[in-house]
Amino acid sequence: MIRRFRQHSAPPKTSPTFRRSPTILLARALFLAWFLATLSLFTAAPARAEAPENGADSRTVIVGGNRAYPPYEFLDADGKPAGYNVDLTRAIADVMGMKVEFRFGAWSTLRNDLTEGKIDILQGISYSEERTRTLDFSPPHTIVHHAIFARRGTRSVSNLEELRGKKVVVFRDGIMHDSLVRLGFGPELLLTDSPAEALRLLASGRCDYAVLASLPGMFLIQQLHLTNVVPVAKNVAAEKYGYAVAKGNHELLTRFSEGLAILQQTGQYQAIYDRWLGPHEQQRFPREKVIKYGSMVLLPLLVILIATAAWSHTLKRRVEERTEELARQVAERNRAYEELRLHQDKLIQADKMATLGVLVAGVAHEVNNPNGLILLNLPILKDVYQDALETLEARYREQGDFLVAGLPYSRMRDEVPQMLADMSDGAARIKRIVEDLKDYARQDSVVRREPFDLNAVAQAAVRLVDTSLRRATTRFEAIYCTPLPQVSGNALRIEQVVVNLLINACQALPSSERGIFLATGYDLEAGEVRLTIRDEGVGIPPESLGRLTDPFFTTKRESGGTGLGLSISAGIVQEHGGSLSFDSPPGQGTTATLTLPLFNEENPR
Repeated sequence: MIRRFRQHSAPPKTSPTFRRSPTILLARALFLAWFLATLSLFTAAPARAEAPENGADSRTVIVGGNRAYPPYEFLDADGKPAGYNVDLTRAIADVMGMKVEFRFGAWSTLRNDLTEGKIDILQGISYSEERTRTLDFSPPHTIVHHAIFARRGTRSVSNLEELRGKKVVVFRDGIMHDSLVRLGFGPELLLTDSPAEALRLLASGRCDYAVLASLPGMFLIQQLHLTNVVPVAKNVAAEKYGYAVAKGNHELLTRFSEGLAILQQTGQYQAIYDRWLGPHEQQRFPREKVIKYGSMVLLPLLVILIATAAWSHTLKRRVEERTEELARQVAERNRAYEELRLHQDKLIQADKMATLGVLVAGVAHEVNNPNGLILLNLPILKDVYQDALETLEARYREQGDFLVAGLPYSRMRDEVPQMLADMSDGAARIKRIVEDLKDYARQDSVVRREPFDLNAVAQAAVRLVDTSLRRATTRFEAIYCTPLPQVSGNALRIEQVVVNLLINACQALPSSERGIFLATGYDLEAGEVRLTIRDEGVGIPPESLGRLTDPFFTTKRESGGTGLGLSISAGIVQEHGGSLSFDSPPGQGTTATLTLPLFNEENPR
């Protein structure tokens, strides 16, 4: 199992004055366990692992290093090896009595040189299961965190998966190159020989993102003055970083691992770490200073706070008492104001409805007059066309096609009858709508009881609100059960209820893609006829569902609702001996159900 370490976490020191963390202690314990196991292995094979008697090795160890991976390893201005890895290797060579020679070059070349035996050891390489097939690794001497870099203003990403479809640059043969290839990123990756070259390509706009180690990336951004490049995901991977040799070279790897353990115990490792990597870590305020300065500031504040709390406690009680008294007064005034406003709204609405009835009657009369002329003249026009058709056909046979009203006769002879039929249907529809409006606006001072067809009432209501339905939805469906038993009552008043339910359904839809569905049916055993209107709207909160038919209760007060429509509708249905109920499961719209008793000749009621 791979554990996450603090970025660039250094292994602990033995001195109590040095800082320790659970991650470092765990790394140290793992290292010591591995070292003891390796040591026992080589003790069992003395001929292979025995060191020279004087503790020194006359053979020079060739150590490979990346020429452009600061601050871990790089060639300085004089072309000499420098960096954290270089100082660490030199210190290990001193304590182990080894001679080392550094050979720096391109990273991909160094990996090939190691497997071909041209160099003996790599001083800085990230661990992976895939690399263990050809390499043996020492315990990690640090943890390298990797980040995603981008130009300022580029959309941020949070992980490697979000880079799909983007132009990504990565360090050739580095651990992130291997990881991206495993994830399916292949030929589309842009590869460079150094992190510096990758950042330059990113800064110039030749790619969208770069995936690099965090510390070298930030180091090079400052060194190259790439002010338009920033990290957008600061920790997408944490990799163990240490020494590696060709598969089977256990003796050399053991000596380097032993030297690293000695440096950790003597404190030399921490000094090297602090010199190169410490300045780039987030600065922490010492705990002792936090306690010291915190006590100097907090103790006086605590005394002041206690005194203030004692003084304010009494004041708080007095303020609470006065606040409660004012709240009661405000609540009483608000209640009185709300009642006054609701009564005023009721009067305004009643006046508007009366005015609307007069207006509808007048408009209906004005529309009926010209529409009657249309209905009267259309049959005559049809006869005229039929009488002229024989002459037009004769001319067509003798002279060929000719223009009628600017269009070919061969086309018009099929379209004119259809146009006349459409005009006739349209005029009839106008007449039907006007009659529905006149019936709807008619005031009935006496509740009439007579049998009527609920299907006809529903169809008339649909015609009245046709414009609202077309504006609200593209998915209106009506299913009428036939034959449907008759019910008893006032058809106009029930029509008013259905109109109100349809208008409410239209207002509940957030977009025209949502639907409204009307259906009728009956239940002979229960002795009732049923009409349901279901919408796919926003629904009704559970706490409001039981109050829908209360007078002046509305959830649409801001858009002009008065809360009278459903209250009046419920009263009409109750007068007819029926019921009006609502069901609104969360997120599934609302279903309104209207039930009326079947017509009974013996008892019309």
